[in-house]
Amino acid sequence: MIQVDIPAAARTVFGKGESRCLRMDKKTPAVLYSKGEEALALQFDETILYKDLLFIHGRNAVVTLDIEGDSAGKRHVLVREIQKDPVQEKVLHVDFQEINLDVSRKFNVDLRLTGVAKGVDMGGDLTVSKYSVTLRGCPMDIPDEIVADITPLERGGQGLTCGDLTIPDKVEMLDNADIVCAAVI
Repeated sequence: MIQVDIPAAARTVFGKGESRCLRMDKKTPAVLYSKGEEALALQFDETILYKDLLFIHGRNAVVTLDIEGDSAGKRHVLVREIQKDPVQEKVLHVDFQEINLDVSRKFNVDLRLTGVAKGVDMGGDLTVSKYSVTLRGCPMDIPDEIVADITPLERGGQGLTCGDLTIPDKVEMLDNADIVCAAVI
């Protein structure tokens, strides 16, 4: 799993008007939610936050927030929601969820198929029916993607199933092992 460090500061102003003033000063408001604690209002430098969010877009990533003025020190979080301006493509607000790195969670992980199947070379068509799989494990044990070689797939064969995929030892596959991810017809 990807890990990104982002500096932040505690936010002391609230409301629509104050949030607009923050955005005019090139700051992005955000909220950090934590289980059993009150939500923490944050602010980020607009360009740093946008660059880091663009880097982790569409991927599983643990974000480490170094919050200025927070007694807890660094916090490990997941991005829950990003609100964007549809016209200007600016980030308006971000919601983060604090996580414990030692507790297992469910994650959807992308499946990347490599190679050219033998059956495709012989005139068949590759049919991909699953583009991601569901895994359970500690956040730092989850891979960024699962790579599967489809070169041995033949026309009319069984295909590549979830059980054929190679996953790390500390991670559990939650999808049924008999589900076909890709086949040549």
